Amino acid sequence: MSDADRPAPTARDREQLLADVRPVAFGIAYRMLGSVTEAEDVVQEALLRVHRSLEAGEPIASPRAYTATVATRLAMDELRSARVRRERYVGDWLPEPILTDGRGDHVDPARATETADSLSMALLVVLESLSPEQRAVLLLHDVFGYGYGEVATIVGKGEANVRQLAVRARRHVEDRRPRFTTTPQAQSELASRFFAAARSGDLAGLESLLTHDVELVGDGGGKAPSLARSQRGRRRVAHTLTNWLRALRRLPDTEVRLAEVNGGPGATFLVEGRLLAVWALEVRDGQVAGIRAIVNPDKLAHLGPVGDANALVRRVSGAGPPRPTTPPH
Repeated sequence: MSDADRPAPTARDREQLLADVRPVAFGIAYRMLGSVTEAEDVVQEALLRVHRSLEAGEPIASPRAYTATVATRLAMDELRSARVRRERYVGDWLPEPILTDGRGDHVDPARATETADSLSMALLVVLESLSPEQRAVLLLHDVFGYGYGEVATIVGKGEANVRQLAVRARRHVEDRRPRFTTTPQAQSELASRFFAAARSGDLAGLESLLTHDVELVGDGGGKAPSLARSQRGRRRVAHTLTNWLRALRRLPDTEVRLAEVNGGPGATFLVEGRLLAVWALEVRDGQVAGIRAIVNPDKLAHLGPVGDANALVRRVSGAGPPRPTTPPH
């Protein structure tokens, strides 16, 4: 049957196709941008363009490849403008966390380890140092498995240029790219011991679970109390963590839930049923090498109701009833 004789897709067919390619668009956009909010905007626009093309009867040989092309180009444009905003960001910038379930973001379970690696907070932070083109080429080829010829078509550059971009990006990332050196079960068990020690105030036990050069990074975005700058060293980090958890225990109805954050071990912190923070752990050789604490309410809103961290801090310090606050500019 020729293309001319093939029946046009129905509205239901188009809806199903859009549902099928949506994970592709989100997977690319989120890794490109490190933001759920910005990625969802890209996905919405990408699917709208695909829908318009389908409605117009334009021939699309591969809807998946077409969607990847549109999403990548939109994400590259968004990343260029987002970088200007991030230069004015208050404090350390971290990606918006996503809670995963062992399958990553709608991928084949057989690729779970690879997916977890490509979703990790640590890698997304490293990718921030790449240009939009380098980031797109590296992700499309190394994570999503597109050939260099396909990547060249998607990003609109020659294949030789794309290969050079990939080499430079890979060289830049390789030394700092986090590696999953333990099984998911071992990481989960380590996370359980880590949070148990932190909650109980077991300083010595907590220190024993940290690498000597462990790094603690907090992201409040000027809208929630957080570290002024990152901290390094097991003793310093352990003291900070136990102080945080001691203050949290002074509040009523607090809960720490172990969670899979960006494909790795972590936890969510709730007070009176509202989300206060998400922590993501980086594990290296059986110890915790990095803790990334996201408390910026704007970066947590997609996960559910968010608590007022500033008001809770005043409650802990006995400063009286909550008052409106204006984030620093």
